[in-house]
Amino acid sequence: MNCYTNKFGISDSNKIKAFFEQSNASMTDVQNALWCAKGKGYSATFYKTGKLLIQGADVSDIARGLQIYLGLNDNTQKDTAEHQEQKPFPRIGVDESGKGDFFGPLVIAGVMVDENNSKILTEAGVKDCKMVDDKNINKLAALIKNNCVFSVVTINPTKYNELYKKFNNLNRLLAWGHARAIENILEKAECSYALSDKFGDEKLIQNALLEKGRNIKLEQRCKAESDIAVAAASIIARAQFLSIISQLSQKYGIILPKGASDKVIQTAKEIKQKYSKEELMNVSKTHFKTYSQI
Repeated sequence: MNCYTNKFGISDSNKIKAFFEQSNASMTDVQNALWCAKGKGYSATFYKTGKLLIQGADVSDIARGLQIYLGLNDNTQKDTAEHQEQKPFPRIGVDESGKGDFFGPLVIAGVMVDENNSKILTEAGVKDCKMVDDKNINKLAALIKNNCVFSVVTINPTKYNELYKKFNNLNRLLAWGHARAIENILEKAECSYALSDKFGDEKLIQNALLEKGRNIKLEQRCKAESDIAVAAASIIARAQFLSIISQLSQKYGIILPKGASDKVIQTAKEIKQKYSKEELMNVSKTHFKTYSQI
């Protein structure tokens, strides 16, 4: 097990906690600590002394993301540039947002980059959305859309629950969404290579591609978000997710929290009591354990 430790002021607790919430971590209470965040492959504990401890099999990405978020360090553009040299142009990057959030949609986005617009995106500071403050997401998303061919596939909660019952597997649902994003871009431009983060068997996406995507070379790679095309897709997906969460919050008069924390459970109960069980199904992902807890 690897670990990362750093000492902060108690006043930094909320900002650091917000970073992990934006990274789709679930928040829990721990003795002698202010909070604990549990994400994919790691746990992060912020103690009452101001000490932050991140433990897991590989904590380098989340630790680096936190450092960049706090303005302590930034090696992201260097990493991105290295991956750009290894991958062909043009290429399509695909990523999703909302997968770990009880409330709101699942959004999959695809972005096609070439030698020219990849330089524009890199210089503008485009990187994995987990390393970008939510308040800057819309600005970067607009820049990406103005310079790249892109596609956004938004699966709102009602449709998501319907599709999940059909596929009965999150990876198959993700593959379907990734394939649609790739196909939509291929309707607008020619491209022979696509890259996405690895979430399952590569054949899942390949089998979900239609006529336009049959000849594209598809690669799934761990930590693909370090590639500029995938990073750009993550930002567009995140911007769309945040927009819909905001719209739903306004519609129901209740702020819908991100992630799957205790606060999420309390809000879900409030929606059920104020409206109905059926209405809760229209704003949430019903296969989450959170739903059965309500």
